[in-house]
Amino acid sequence: MKTYPLLLAASMAVSVTADEWPQYRGPHHTGASKESLAPWGAGGLKTAWKTATPNGFSSFAVAGGFAATQYTVQGKETVAVLKADSGRMVWSAALDAADYGHDGGNAGANDNKGGDGPRSTPSIDGGSVYVLSADFVLGSFSLQNGRKQWSHDLLGDFGGQQIKWKNAASPVVDGDLVIVGGGGEGQSLLAFNKATGKLAWKTGTETVTHATPVVAEIHGVRQVIFFCVSGLVSVEINSGKLLWKQPFKFAVSTAASPVVDGDVVFCSAGYGVGGGSYKVALKGGQWSTDEIWRIPGHKHVANHWSTPVLKDGHLYGMFSFKKYGDGPLKCVDIATGEIKWEQEGFGAGNVIRVGDNILALTDYGKLVLVAGSPAGYKQLAESKGVAGKCWSTPVLADGVIYVRSTTEGAAYQVR
Repeated sequence: MKTYPLLLAASMAVSVTADEWPQYRGPHHTGASKESLAPWGAGGLKTAWKTATPNGFSSFAVAGGFAATQYTVQGKETVAVLKADSGRMVWSAALDAADYGHDGGNAGANDNKGGDGPRSTPSIDGGSVYVLSADFVLGSFSLQNGRKQWSHDLLGDFGGQQIKWKNAASPVVDGDLVIVGGGGEGQSLLAFNKATGKLAWKTGTETVTHATPVVAEIHGVRQVIFFCVSGLVSVEINSGKLLWKQPFKFAVSTAASPVVDGDVVFCSAGYGVGGGSYKVALKGGQWSTDEIWRIPGHKHVANHWSTPVLKDGHLYGMFSFKKYGDGPLKCVDIATGEIKWEQEGFGAGNVIRVGDNILALTDYGKLVLVAGSPAGYKQLAESKGVAGKCWSTPVLADGVIYVRSTTEGAAYQVR
């Protein structure tokens, strides 16, 4: 694996309140970092390191001085752990054969032939890294040396059924639990003790989708919300007890995670499904949901796989369907579905929230910093990120931006 030498930037943006990014939706399950990111100079970002990341749309998880991702090596889905400060390979481990049931090699930004690479992102917690493969094998590895600590074949051990294009969801770590979906009848939603791998709870007869579940606290109850073929399914996080369900249309594939704003939950999907917001209520010990608004179709508030982020009651993200290379970044009122503004030219990339701003990675590898304001689109900075196709999510951890594509991963020092 080729790694380029460290080049520190002469003029950097300011990042304060260091925060790690240990899993797919970040340290707080919201796609947001406590770190702020100010505009960088006109010269763009200077590379700290670059390294090969062949095939796949896995993002980086960064914690404890390590960065983990998944890609393809010699036809095998592979988890790789790098030193976060240098990009140096520490260890890698082969998982499953890299066959995801679709066509294509590393095609251009304006088509959808992304190639047979992993789409799940590892999770780092303490001294372990947790990986959910495309074939629904959940494994725990030593973060230091890659020693396998425990694993479960969700399809074989829990009676699950493979889904179209195989698994793309990431394992969710919260407290002592690793939470995933993929089992069969009565055990489709699962939680394991992260240290021992022992089953903590199992529940549900759901068909899972490509969407990563989300942990949130609603009405004082910590819960995990799965976005299944049937719709939203919420269970109490420590017991797996069903709290509430909200039906939502499914067509072909659901891949964006739900977004929670207090007692309001937004969800959306492509293939003509669209998006909507739902109010969750708890009265007399009984949970219920009510639709606030629902807009079908893929031209308004549909997220193909790009989960938006929340700031002050507004969603910011790539709301489009198969508009590769030119799809818009939009600001949407979560309470009404009203589009406050939209800006073309981002494609099917992803965003995170960095303080008051939004950091976007276009599907063709450009990093763009945008003000998180519903008043109008305001670009604060832009810089070339990586070559290749980026259906992955950028990361900000301890003053460093990490990005990857189907060909390379990179880090940019912004402290």
